[in-house]
Amino acid sequence: MRNILLTPLRLAVGWGISPRILGIIAITMLVLLRLSIGWHFHSEGSEKYRKGDWDAAPFFANAKGPLADEFRKTVWDYDGKVRRDPEFTRWWLEQYRDQAADYYSFGEKELAVANEALEKVLEDHEVLLEDYANDLEEYDLGQLRLEMLKSEDDRVGVESLAGQIETVERENDAKLKPALAAIDELWTGYEGTINSLAAPNQRRASPPLDLVKPRTAVVDTSVINRYVPYFDLAVGWCLLLGLFTPVAALAAAGFLGSVFLSQYPPGTGPTSSNYQLIECMACLVLASTGAGRFAGLDFFIHLFIRRSVAKHAADK
Repeated sequence: MRNILLTPLRLAVGWGISPRILGIIAITMLVLLRLSIGWHFHSEGSEKYRKGDWDAAPFFANAKGPLADEFRKTVWDYDGKVRRDPEFTRWWLEQYRDQAADYYSFGEKELAVANEALEKVLEDHEVLLEDYANDLEEYDLGQLRLEMLKSEDDRVGVESLAGQIETVERENDAKLKPALAAIDELWTGYEGTINSLAAPNQRRASPPLDLVKPRTAVVDTSVINRYVPYFDLAVGWCLLLGLFTPVAALAAAGFLGSVFLSQYPPGTGPTSSNYQLIECMACLVLASTGAGRFAGLDFFIHLFIRRSVAKHAADK
């Protein structure tokens, strides 16, 4: 009777499991954890690569918490200074026109049309800046106000006042977004016009020439967007194959940790960044245990290292 009553308690706390069985269970769980996280990264990377339009900017632009400003700085042209600069815009679009002329081997006719398209988009750009002049001026004044608010340590330290800063930031960003969206639409149209000048056989033989965003920082979303899909795929395959697992798991943990920090403190519900924190901790478990040694290619690398070390010791 006593054993019957204690059995549920034993099952609940895992009492009575031998170390050998416990080790087998732990190894099995590590393998399943590695495969699960590997598949997650692989599927995310495949989706981003397939669509080709993944953009980290909305995520970083909505960063919150003590590191919010640092994450926002990684957003390409976050304050629109590049897109609002007529001189830089002319230089940038001229560079693209010249690249397209070399890429497609434009003749005089195509060059003439390209020049007309350039002048037209520059005129439209100037008109847009005039149309949104009031909003852009209010945005710049709002940025100065935000800098003053953030410089007041007592205001930043109080939760209610810190929330006021976030509200002002959202309202200020709303004044800038329509203008930048309109300018982006101009760039997209110009890019399409230039690529349409290529001969049909050239369009079939070569991919369209992208209007590459000029980098505004050492690492910004123009770089992040390009490499994150490959990063996800590389981490995914390494974890699935159990190859260089500690390195891949640490890289994944760093990536997931940055996502968590960009949304700190985390909220609740399906959009909470707590899920990234949990997966980050799981990646650290994989890295610290060398989980690729179990049912992974790291087993053979470990075997090679052990034999090499043993042979070297025997030679001595």
